[in-house]
Amino acid sequence: MAESPVARSPIAPAPPVALAHGWEVSARRSTAALRITDCTPLDKLLVRALAGGVVAGAFGVPFGRAARDMRDVLVVGSGPGEWTLLARPGAGAAAAAALPDDDLTSVVDLTSGRALIRISGAHTAALLAKVCAIDLAEDVTPDGAAFRTSVAKLVTDVVRHDHDGERSYLLHCERSYGQYLFDALLDAGAEYAIDVEGFV
Repeated sequence: MAESPVARSPIAPAPPVALAHGWEVSARRSTAALRITDCTPLDKLLVRALAGGVVAGAFGVPFGRAARDMRDVLVVGSGPGEWTLLARPGAGAAAAAALPDDDLTSVVDLTSGRALIRISGAHTAALLAKVCAIDLAEDVTPDGAAFRTSVAKLVTDVVRHDHDGERSYLLHCERSYGQYLFDALLDAGAEYAIDVEGFV
């Protein structure tokens, strides 16, 4: 019997390594105040539709904002008439199937084409301020803010997505730059004792 294929992130998993949802991931656990996690296994869908159309109305998430929907999918307004959906591994197809009928909608699965990283905990804003020129003050980029900017000289989509009561950011970029971005964030967070947390 043939073995099932294993999906791999462009970011090398920190040991110990395990399989989760068909992906090779780090099973490492950390109690550090500042943590970085490779979240590449999350399903990622790019949806394009009319900015004022049926799909836009169903999402209810404008450009520059992010919010969870009733299916626990994070909907990110990543551009005018453009949304990125971030869902649990394997849940992307159901999220796409639930979109309202609209002939002018396109859905592209970017799961394997984008790297996705989460930084969480104390000093996340200070870490990002070292590699990004965006004002991360609470009144400028609150929880739910979404923007595209240069992070460590790399075009990156950033979402402020507080998690478990902690300040947290999701950063995603082209797959080929995933390891570079991960390493740059680790380096910037070294003075804050950043640690790797495995994917859950």
